[in-house]
Amino acid sequence: MVTYICTNNGCGKSYDPANNNDTACHYHPKGPVFHEGLKGWGCCSKKVTDFDDFMKIPGCTVGPHSNVPHEKPTSKTEKEEVKGEVSEHNPDVEVFNSTPAPAPAPVSTKKPVEEKPKISEEDLNDPPDAVIPVGTTCKRKGCGKKYVDESSKEEECIFHSGEPLFHEGSKGWTCCSRKVLEFEEFLKIQGCKRGKHRFTDVKPDGEKQEVVKCRHDWYQTQTSVIISIFAKKVDKTKTTVKFETERLLVDVVFQDGKIFQFHTDLSQPIIPEQSKYEILTTKVEINLKKANGISWPTIEPNSNVVSWTTFGVEGSVGTVGSKKMYVANDVAVNQIRG
Repeated sequence: MVTYICTNNGCGKSYDPANNNDTACHYHPKGPVFHEGLKGWGCCSKKVTDFDDFMKIPGCTVGPHSNVPHEKPTSKTEKEEVKGEVSEHNPDVEVFNSTPAPAPAPVSTKKPVEEKPKISEEDLNDPPDAVIPVGTTCKRKGCGKKYVDESSKEEECIFHSGEPLFHEGSKGWTCCSRKVLEFEEFLKIQGCKRGKHRFTDVKPDGEKQEVVKCRHDWYQTQTSVIISIFAKKVDKTKTTVKFETERLLVDVVFQDGKIFQFHTDLSQPIIPEQSKYEILTTKVEINLKKANGISWPTIEPNSNVVSWTTFGVEGSVGTVGSKKMYVANDVAVNQIRG
């Protein structure tokens, strides 16, 4: 069976011409656009700051796969006409670059700010005791290998230690001298550094993530407690939510590296395996599955609570401000906690 590599922007998948059809490929009809730190495609409005996120932007157009190479852009060099100026002293002589030299800039008396020493990619490595899920992709740029087992930690990694560089039509890496014109060729530039794979996000020694505050709210039903953490531009790959029977651990990581932490004990026990969360555009929504039928006065334990919210116990609707705690009839006694 003969297979080809699709050359459509944003695809790059292998395909069998016999199975190619009008809905087989999701691609971008226009080329990449990099401007003022933002990365995207000329046909899409979505822009991101990280190069890896740029590579994950799904195609906006559906069509058949293609192996036709893209036409290389023709570079045109425009020469500006340099006009001479007539000399003030001799009208028959033209003088070039006669603009007076600018005045020297004033000397600043401020002390230069000491820059932190830059940490190179080669100095970042996985901790020896790191637990790495199978299928995790190497974090080093230009590698793309996935973690299979412990032997993956010892494999050689060929990567780029610099950043992507796009300038006047040429594309390359700041750590390499090679430059190309085609975006597909840029993706094929082999790494210039060699070392071990890095499958975890490692922070340099002494560097801590900036912790920020986020507004959050909650409500409850008879079976669940729903917590909303209002946050935008969340990094879905790094954000974690851990459910325990009597504890909730939330670490919301943003695309700029900042983090919001919400670690708390719970007012009542939950069922971790039936609890879930979802990262939306403007918030992180967490659904805690109650282990009993007790209404929660607060998220965290609080011995000073004197009123509860009940659900359909007295009347057809919930009653707010009840002076005693009501329990569902089918709740096991060992799951009740006052």
